[in-house]
Amino acid sequence: MCAYQTLVKNAAQLCQVAANHERVVVGKAMGHVSTIANGYMVIDQGIIRFVGSQAEFEASEYAGAEYESVVDATGRVVMPGLVDAHTHPVFEGDRCHEFSMKLEGASYIDIHKAGGGIGFTVKHVREADDETLATHLEERIQRLLASGTTCMEAKTGYGLDEETELKMLRVINSVKTKPSTDMTMVSTFLGAHSVPKGSTQDEATETVIGTIPKLASVGGCDQIDVFLEKGVFDGPHTRRILEAGVQHGMAINFHGDELNYMAGAEMAADLKARAMSHCECVTPEGMAQMAKEEVVGVVLPTTSYILRIHPAPARQMIEAGVPLALASDFNPNAPCYSMPLTMHLGCIFLGISMAEALVASTINAAASIGRADTHGSLETGKQGDFIVLDASAPSWEHIIYRLGDNVVDSVYVKGRKVV
Repeated sequence: MCAYQTLVKNAAQLCQVAANHERVVVGKAMGHVSTIANGYMVIDQGIIRFVGSQAEFEASEYAGAEYESVVDATGRVVMPGLVDAHTHPVFEGDRCHEFSMKLEGASYIDIHKAGGGIGFTVKHVREADDETLATHLEERIQRLLASGTTCMEAKTGYGLDEETELKMLRVINSVKTKPSTDMTMVSTFLGAHSVPKGSTQDEATETVIGTIPKLASVGGCDQIDVFLEKGVFDGPHTRRILEAGVQHGMAINFHGDELNYMAGAEMAADLKARAMSHCECVTPEGMAQMAKEEVVGVVLPTTSYILRIHPAPARQMIEAGVPLALASDFNPNAPCYSMPLTMHLGCIFLGISMAEALVASTINAAASIGRADTHGSLETGKQGDFIVLDASAPSWEHIIYRLGDNVVDSVYVKGRKVV
């Protein structure tokens, strides 16, 4: 008899999150998290083959089998790997000095106009070679894994010219496809992150659209993104870029309605976008349209916290039926590696429950980047990514409740221990 890959046994609490193969969870259902007491799970060839109670396991075909590895989770919580649905992880240079500027009252736009913000990072990324960018990306991935994230979105956007944007995507794809990379990565082209100095919106838009057909030369890209905002890219230019991305096989997942109302939600619904991030200024009408088209609203409490702006109306979005996801917005302006901290901030600043925060950071986050079929819950047929909390955490809620603490004891990807 051939041995199966991995058996997880005796989990005091096996937190599936979702248990009915939902692609996305909305409304009141976000307040429910599926758990199994004394849970068992079987993973083979990286895929979950069985999830259930001890009694169900003992009655199954897997009870008498042999296993290459056994994870004894007695007294422990086992839960899905977390999904970070919005990150900017390829950069050089730090912007600690800008944090001081913010504390003195400078706004994001003030810093942007002074040559800081995106422009500061662009300069450093343009000067860096592929090897340096890849090395630092891999280091950041290890930090993300250590806090429980096993699936992430990764954007370009610090090039703002064809050569550097292609370099960033080349780096993302090289790390993404490297056999030693334990993180599942979804790539996003954000050539329209800002209008370069000396260029107009028209010129920047033409550059971005002209670059899109060349993405295939560096491994292709999963998603198209634009920063829809006053003083950056307006509605008509944003629409042109997003539609060009769709024509080249990318899903729409963009920044909208962050600092100002830009009818981003309405555009997202009209274009049948996969997701729209930020949503701080989304209107009830926009929420209704997002809900109708099942556009995932990715909210970023770290942004509200660091920029000291009003948070997204997450409570109203849930009540309107918008699929809600959380993400860290990891970038040199908001250097947050921790989805547990992001969930905690979401509960405090956005007024959502711990169950809603977990759903938003797992199954809904996976849906927002097109990975709900493989990630975001512990269900048969999905990739065997899970985390085990330390013995001091008696329930899944502790990963959110314990502010500033990392209760993640170990991390498994495709059934194999990586942390």
